[in-house]
Amino acid sequence: MIRHVVTWKLSATDEATRVEDAAAIVAVLAALPPLVPSIRALTVGANILHPGVNWDVTLVADFDDVEGLTAYQVHPDHVAVSSTIGPRVTQKVTTDFEF
Repeated sequence: MIRHVVTWKLSATDEATRVEDAAAIVAVLAALPPLVPSIRALTVGANILHPGVNWDVTLVADFDDVEGLTAYQVHPDHVAVSSTIGPRVTQKVTTDFEF
């Protein structure tokens, strides 16, 4: 199994916009499991503690293997998500590991 973890730092400087942007990102990512067959599990959420210190949104997704992760990354529905996420973030950190 491969676990794919992505965390984003949002670009919004005011709290209201950061909350809206985080909600938009969570919504588009949470909609992916029924659309992308290789996703085995997906959890996504907005940070609830220490804003300004912690990163803002995190995704944890599980796949059977590297091929499943690759299929997810090039899937048209996943690619479309980047138009929602990209303009709202300043930084992204990704880790992929076997478990």
